[in-house]
Amino acid sequence: MMNKFLLLLLFALALVSVQALDAFAAGNPDTGPGCGLGKLAWQDYKGQKQIAPQVMMATTNGTFGSQTFGISFGTSGCTNDGVIMRTERTNVFVFTMFDNLSQEMAKGQGEHLASLATLMGVPPEHQAEFFALTQEKYKALLEAGAASPVAVIKAIEDAMAEHPVLAKVVAAR
Repeated sequence: MMNKFLLLLLFALALVSVQALDAFAAGNPDTGPGCGLGKLAWQDYKGQKQIAPQVMMATTNGTFGSQTFGISFGTSGCTNDGVIMRTERTNVFVFTMFDNLSQEMAKGQGEHLASLATLMGVPPEHQAEFFALTQEKYKALLEAGAASPVAVIKAIEDAMAEHPVLAKVVAAR
């Protein structure tokens, strides 16, 4: 029985050691639980990658809810640039409105198409070009996007990148 326990303990220790070596070998820049009051309160503690300061950071963030607040409002060392959210919002919109969008892309106008243009960062003064582009490239866009909403968006972005006016919109994102 003692041999099994010792073997299990050695296995667990080896596993932890290998993971620790991986983190150090890769030059892992991560110094703990992201941002929030816990990160700020413990940032001067030497040995940020050690268990104790990371537990204290996570506990402080969890106790005060500061990480969620910081991410939402861009405080406490957190950012809220929204790049991921903006992309995901566009993906969800295309997924849920695909039938309406495909009809409006064929026509070159419509509320759903205008909403897509806004979600993709096309300013109102360039939406007419966006509508014309989607109408002109309708068949190719739908063929490219048959696999998924992400593929439709990628095909639209690729077409925009080749357009003299809309390429600036893609480059600005």
